[in-house]
Amino acid sequence: MKRTSPPAGEAEEGVCLAIVDRVNDLVDSVHMSVDELAPLVDAARHFNRFYTRRIGVLREGLLQSPFSLAEARVLYELAHREDPAANALARELELDAGYLSRILKGFGRRGLVRRMRSEMDGRQSILRLTAKGRRSFAALDARSSEEVRGMAAKLGPADRAQLAAAMQTIERLLDLDAIRPAPPIPYLLRPHQPGDMGWVTHRHGVLYAQEYGWDESFEALVAEITAKFIRKFDPRCERCWIAERAGEVVGSVFLVKRSKNVAQLRLLWVEPEARGLGIGRRLVEECIRFARQKGYRKIMLWTNDVLTAARKIYERAGFQLLEESRHHSFSKDLVGQNWELKL
Repeated sequence: MKRTSPPAGEAEEGVCLAIVDRVNDLVDSVHMSVDELAPLVDAARHFNRFYTRRIGVLREGLLQSPFSLAEARVLYELAHREDPAANALARELELDAGYLSRILKGFGRRGLVRRMRSEMDGRQSILRLTAKGRRSFAALDARSSEEVRGMAAKLGPADRAQLAAAMQTIERLLDLDAIRPAPPIPYLLRPHQPGDMGWVTHRHGVLYAQEYGWDESFEALVAEITAKFIRKFDPRCERCWIAERAGEVVGSVFLVKRSKNVAQLRLLWVEPEARGLGIGRRLVEECIRFARQKGYRKIMLWTNDVLTAARKIYERAGFQLLEESRHHSFSKDLVGQNWELKL
């Protein structure tokens, strides 16, 4: 029998009611009777109705956007995956292949995504967001973050911690597909505070000496940049993000004003033991979100070609390499690069 794709409304309803399906799986696995589970099922369904209404899933467009819940989730995955294939995306999200195909075709018509032939397997195509697609996701992502912040702002610190723990507990209990390793230590991003600039300068000096052999003149440059940031800091259009993990500072990035329409990204840094967790990417995403929010038209940055990990983050975020020039700095022969992102 030929398999048909479910209508969009049915597919999204299935997403919203996934928690109930997981509860039913739990019922079967432990051989509990329907009567014994009735209170849990009622509580889960009640929570589904409450939470889907609370986060606006039932509205025509998610977060006042032109995207449905399923479309927004696919857009999120495309923004956070390295050139995924459609079939892999369908398996991971447990979406009907036909339904996903319709979503992707719609994205293509709107200029949000493009398909390319895979270099690894010529029979397979990969998906990549266009510049317009990245802008659409960034706007949706910012609205989502602001909505959560709005909800969390009404709670005290203890209630926020309890809420986060409850969400993690629900996910752990209902994710029965695989045995997961212990969760990684979480990190948070916060504004700068007294003492941070000295630490940022110190760690730049130490790490760049260890990893690239740069001399103390680089540390002096970082000290000048951080001192200028503090002296001339304008909170209306500039920001510093400090990444913390287990109470330790593990990264930073700065966004400073160059002109009315141009911002500059500076001093992106992540500690070696915190690399691979997406912290660098998240720091850059926060810079882009903030720059758009403040009305900047583009972001510029200067780096060197030896900083390959940072360059990959910039490229993935949509920055374009404008020019390169050789120079001798920090006791090394280097190739400086100017990058730009149009917002």
